[in-house]
Amino acid sequence: MPNTEYLKIPRERVGVLIGKQGEVKNEIEKLTQTKLDIDSETGTVSIIPDENMKDPLSAWKTRSVVKAIGRGFNPEISLRLLDDEVALDIIKLTDYLGKSKKAMARQKGRIIGREGRTRQIIKEMTGVDISIYGKTVSLIGNIESVMIAKEAVEMLLSGSRHKSVYSFLEKKKQDLKMKDFQETIHLK
Repeated sequence: MPNTEYLKIPRERVGVLIGKQGEVKNEIEKLTQTKLDIDSETGTVSIIPDENMKDPLSAWKTRSVVKAIGRGFNPEISLRLLDDEVALDIIKLTDYLGKSKKAMARQKGRIIGREGRTRQIIKEMTGVDISIYGKTVSLIGNIESVMIAKEAVEMLLSGSRHKSVYSFLEKKKQDLKMKDFQETIHLK
């Protein structure tokens, strides 16, 4: 039998993981053939795989879904991680900024942008969902797009001008369109 996985999420996110009358928890368990044991006092989550689990990666995918909810995503977006083509990437702001609260607030503001505009542009250009929560920026989307969005966020964190980041995103979007077009031609 596969091993039980353990992870911790922020206590204030436990309610989101459980959902109204346990509906989020129940849906995750049903879709992943796992059982979630959630300690609401500590935020510790045990992921217990079902003995008859068909997908050997199910517990690992469940871990990603739980981690995404813990990083501020809503359950609907987090459940996209059950698709093999969708990935979660978490950027620790402390890796770029140290521990200064002022610097962290300033950098979060750069990523979000005025009235959420920068975050929205990154999402529109890449199709990647972004959550800025605590000391992290988390990304969910298809693997190639997550890498592009991550590079854009890292550009902002390293001080690049917003205009430069938008130009980078526009170029990458065009590259992806061209790649998709070429793959479509080769399939015919």
